[in-house]
Amino acid sequence: MAEIQFGPIKACQICTNPNLVPILSLGHQPPVHSHLTMAKKQEPELTFPLNLVFCRECLLVQLDYAVDPNILFPPEYPYNTGMTNMLILNFRELAKNLIKNYELGPQDLVIDIGSNDGTLLKGFQELGLPVLGIEPTDVADLANSRAIPTIKNFFSASVAKKIVAEHGQARVITSTNVFAHIYDIYGVLTGINMLLADDGIFVSESQYLLDIVENLEVDTIYHEHVRYYALKPLMALFARAGFSIIDAERTEASGGSIRVLAKKGSHAPSERAQKIIATEEAAGLYDEKTLLTFADRCLIAKRNLMSLLLDCKKEGATIAAIGAPGRSNTLLNFVHIDDSILSYAGERNTSPKIGLLSPGMHIPIVDEAQIIINQPEYALVLSWHIGPELMKKIRELGYKGKFIVPLPEPKIIAC
Repeated sequence: MAEIQFGPIKACQICTNPNLVPILSLGHQPPVHSHLTMAKKQEPELTFPLNLVFCRECLLVQLDYAVDPNILFPPEYPYNTGMTNMLILNFRELAKNLIKNYELGPQDLVIDIGSNDGTLLKGFQELGLPVLGIEPTDVADLANSRAIPTIKNFFSASVAKKIVAEHGQARVITSTNVFAHIYDIYGVLTGINMLLADDGIFVSESQYLLDIVENLEVDTIYHEHVRYYALKPLMALFARAGFSIIDAERTEASGGSIRVLAKKGSHAPSERAQKIIATEEAAGLYDEKTLLTFADRCLIAKRNLMSLLLDCKKEGATIAAIGAPGRSNTLLNFVHIDDSILSYAGERNTSPKIGLLSPGMHIPIVDEAQIIINQPEYALVLSWHIGPELMKKIRELGYKGKFIVPLPEPKIIAC
């Protein structure tokens, strides 16, 4: 079992193979949620290596550097799940399906690891199930204020032991958009094993490597995501921890995710899970040549996007951005799109990022109403994975300019 210290990761996080193959370097970058106040703009800024590597033994794609989670997930972490309609709908569907498929009732505790503002748990709570969240940042206070019981802490085996003593075991444990973030993955799975009832289900959902490669989602590579899952390496991980993957499915969440259901002990995977592995094999996802081709495509897209933006600036145009998601900061720093190119980024008026500067490139984040007031000639769609929805919304609000979609192939959309 791999033991990851903060700093360089010198062995595979699943199988401890020390010979990891370099795939793509995105340079030194700041954590994507380390936004700055105006007062801190002149202060030194922390950056860390952001390099993608591949294990030929267990086939895991991963980062080669681990940043202290207290830096990545500070108390003021500026993200609320409940601001993203796509995730709300995704989690409501998950709750309904689990309740139906596993005949869950009022006696069955549901626990969410990395529960953020409690959006996922709310779906179970509204359907009559007891819930408990575990969330290390101050957004746990928001969840508690909304009557979604939440422990303000990082999850660990000791936290699991305390929960079992106070609440009993859980019938369902979820970890969505978190399971790829955890350094001590075997320690966490030990805690989950302790916390989960013998007939319980553990559900993880993570951004999916096949979608990242096929759709050129280079912006989903950042320090919080230390692993990039395909199904075969996930099976190896769970097997080493005493679990079996019983089912898996692809979802549209976050630009493409893989949802995995696991149980304690030895169980056969579903036909659906087997078909996903066959699809991965057919796509060459376990071949490092495929991954190196992905890296080349990322570099081409970087150059093409910068060329397109510079052509717009040569016209004397103003470029603003629609949205300022955390993942966009990988793209901004990788391409080096600073405030001389991008004037500002507009967020919903409830966003905690308004008034801050993006990490690294220092793009001012403002109320999206400024886009309608100022009518910049171009609007860069940083949340491009939900681009059609955002462009439609901004058009309806009154924006008359052109859109720039950065990936997978940079292009201008006038409609």
